[in-house]
Amino acid sequence: MLTYAHMGMYSPLMPRAATTSDSFNAIAEPRRRDILLFLAPRERTVGEIVANFRFEQPSVSKHLRVLRKVGLVTARRAGRQKLYRTNAAAIRPLHEWTRTFERFWSSQLLRIKQRAEEQANRSRPDLG
Repeated sequence: MLTYAHMGMYSPLMPRAATTSDSFNAIAEPRRRDILLFLAPRERTVGEIVANFRFEQPSVSKHLRVLRKVGLVTARRAGRQKLYRTNAAAIRPLHEWTRTFERFWSSQLLRIKQRAEEQANRSRPDLG
């Protein structure tokens, strides 16, 4: 989870940025990330999102409003329904920003793997 409220890391004295201020604040909410993933393969109605996640309809509408405001979700009318879809082009900057840390994580994982292999080799009796 990308939020740290349960750890007390947010100060009540410091105002938090609005969830609609940018994409990063919008996706800080785990349910919004779930909705983005659900909408990625194809367009869906609010009813489909509600049925899939068992969220309350007003909650889904609120999350979609936030995601639309920052441009991560698009909507179009089809008769009496609105169809929502993830806006992949708008997610690209998020991906590019997180990719800057990929080298760091790859390096960390490689070091963990090397240490584990060294420990395994030290604990294994010589077979020679």
